Amino acid sequence: MGAVRQPLRVGVLLPTREQAILGEHSASSLLDFARRAEQLGFDSLWTGDSLAARPRLDPLVVLSAVGAVTRRVLLGTAAMAPALRHPLMAASMVSSLDHVSSGRLVLGVGSGFPVPEADEELAAVGASSTTRAGTLDEVTALWRTAWSSTRPGAPNHFTGRHWQAEGLDRLICPAALDGPPLWLAAGADGARALERAARLYDGWLSSRTSAESYAGARRRLEDLCRRAGRRAGAVTPALYLTVTVGPDERGARVELDDYLEHCYGRALEQMSAVRAYAWGPSEHCAQRLADYVRAGARHILLRIGSLRPETHLREIADVLVSKARQTDQENT
Repeated sequence: MGAVRQPLRVGVLLPTREQAILGEHSASSLLDFARRAEQLGFDSLWTGDSLAARPRLDPLVVLSAVGAVTRRVLLGTAAMAPALRHPLMAASMVSSLDHVSSGRLVLGVGSGFPVPEADEELAAVGASSTTRAGTLDEVTALWRTAWSSTRPGAPNHFTGRHWQAEGLDRLICPAALDGPPLWLAAGADGARALERAARLYDGWLSSRTSAESYAGARRRLEDLCRRAGRRAGAVTPALYLTVTVGPDERGARVELDDYLEHCYGRALEQMSAVRAYAWGPSEHCAQRLADYVRAGARHILLRIGSLRPETHLREIADVLVSKARQTDQENT
C-alpha cells in the first residue's frame, strides 16, 4: 500500500518575538494578525517559545487568546521547549489549551537551539543542556501517559530517568483522547532526529536548507516509520521556512539580515547554514516554497522575516500560499 497523501496546509507564525524586539507586547495587534491570517486563508497559526534567550509572550497564553478569536485554523507551537516548565504543570496547561481551542492544537516541541544563550536559559530553570534530546523524549512520554491514564487498564504512573510521577489520572485530560499531536522540531536535523520522529512523534518539523536535502530526509523518514511498524502517514512531514519578500533580492536580503541580527545576533550567511530561508520578489520565494512541496512537505510554517510582518501578510497569502497549493494540485 502506498503512503497516505495528507492534505497540504500552510501556516504562519504570529509575531510574538518581533513584538518583543520592538518593545511592544500588544495582545490586540496579535489578535488582529490572527484574524487577518485566517481570513486570508492560512491553515494554521504558530508561535515560538523562549524565557530569556529570545523572550516573547508565553505561547500557551497567546494561543489561548487566539483560539477565542478564530474558528477554523489549527493552533501550534513552533516550537515549545518543555524543559522550561515542570512536566506535570505543562501537561495540565496543554490539556487546558486543547479544550479552549476546541481540539485545534498541534504541539511542536524541541530541545532548544544549541547556542550559549539557550544553554544559559536552561540552566536558569535548573535544566541540563547535556541531555536535551533524552529529556525531551521522556517528558513527552510522561505527557502521553498522563493524557491516556483514564483509559481502562492504562497506567497512572510514570517512571523515567529524569522524572517520576504518580496519580496521573487526576490531571485534566485533553480534548482528544491521546492528547494533541506532538511534532518533533528538529531544525537542520540529523539521522538521530529522524529516527526519534519516526518512533515517537506525530510530526517532523524540519528546516532543511534545500528542497533536495528535505526530499531525501523525508524518504528516509518514511522508511524508518515502516520499520517502526507505524502506519503510512502517521508522521506529518512539515517545514519551517523563513521568507522575506521585497521588490528586489538585494533589498529583501538587507531586511532579512537586519531581522536575523535582531533575533539571533547573527547574519544570514551564518544562519542559512542551519535553517531554511527565502528572500526576494514574492514570485521567487514562491518557487522555493513550491520546490519543498514537490519534495514532500505537507504542512509548511512560514515565518515572515521582517520586524513588521503584518505588512507582508497579504502578498504572501496571494502569491506564496497560492503557488504552494497550485503545485500540490499539479502533483496530485
